Amino acid sequence: MTAFLTKDTLAEGSWQYRALNAVNPGLDHFSEGLFALVEAGVPVIAGSADLQYSNGLNRFAERYPERYISFGISEQNMVTAAAGLATTGHVPFVATFASFLGLLCCEQIRMDVAYCAQPVRMVGHHTGISLGFYGTSHHATEDIATTRAIADLTVISPADGPQFAEAIKASKDWPEPIYFRIGRGREPDVYAKGTPFTIGKAIEHGIGEELTIIACGLPVHPSLEAAKILNAEGRSVGVIDMATIKPLDREAILKAAGRSKILMTAEEHNVLGGLGSAVAEVLCDEGCGIRLVRHGIHDEYSLIAPPTHLYAHYKLDTAGIVEVARTALAKIR
Repeated sequence: MTAFLTKDTLAEGSWQYRALNAVNPGLDHFSEGLFALVEAGVPVIAGSADLQYSNGLNRFAERYPERYISFGISEQNMVTAAAGLATTGHVPFVATFASFLGLLCCEQIRMDVAYCAQPVRMVGHHTGISLGFYGTSHHATEDIATTRAIADLTVISPADGPQFAEAIKASKDWPEPIYFRIGRGREPDVYAKGTPFTIGKAIEHGIGEELTIIACGLPVHPSLEAAKILNAEGRSVGVIDMATIKPLDREAILKAAGRSKILMTAEEHNVLGGLGSAVAEVLCDEGCGIRLVRHGIHDEYSLIAPPTHLYAHYKLDTAGIVEVARTALAKIR
């Protein structure tokens, strides 16, 4: 265990002090979810690769310093150590940038955690293109593809902080290891605090007779806003929040396929191997003859720019999703 910096030991004006005092309500939900588990008697151990101020675990470390480990910039070792801690009866939650966790640590996740069936909870934060100026090395637009291909690994992509906290609580008795894929904590809330979450169940926000958008993570909010705009224009558009990417809610997909004329997926990820591919697999397996539009990043290395500019460029903001949806709707005969 490590000593932990607090407001009393930090120099006012330092980047650590500014980070500690920054308002980041989205990632505050990370520690709040862990607090609930500890209070329920779960033997939680939390750890981060020198990013506790970026992911909100500083709050957990302040309250439970004996339950927190700072692994330094040693992501692969962190995952392997978490697997070891799990063998001793602990429930480890380890977190770092998604680009490092879902990609750099893929081998450790596969062999040390999933293959060994250890209930480790791994949190890849600042996923997709949310790290903006940090560029390609820090963008995570392939992590859904890598993690969902690993056997016996659950993959969850919450839409906001409140849903993430509830997903953490829902993991209490979940037997498999989990990869949580979250943003940077600046996303608008979709759900009220305490909204129940069930692993493996999609959340329907209406199924459109013309179009249903199936989204995960950050695109859920702009998809809902886009649906409002399109429905106000007289279209029939619904949204499904597919927060659990694995195990996928096949029933929700087939229900939407049976009622809608077109399905569209929206994800902050490469359209190859991500949510769109997962939905396509279900439709193909079941022989559903419905058009599917996969919207996301189209098999390229993302550009370097502020996140808001990148969301607009890749049409992952409300205006962009409306544009893509209108193009899809124009194909209805």
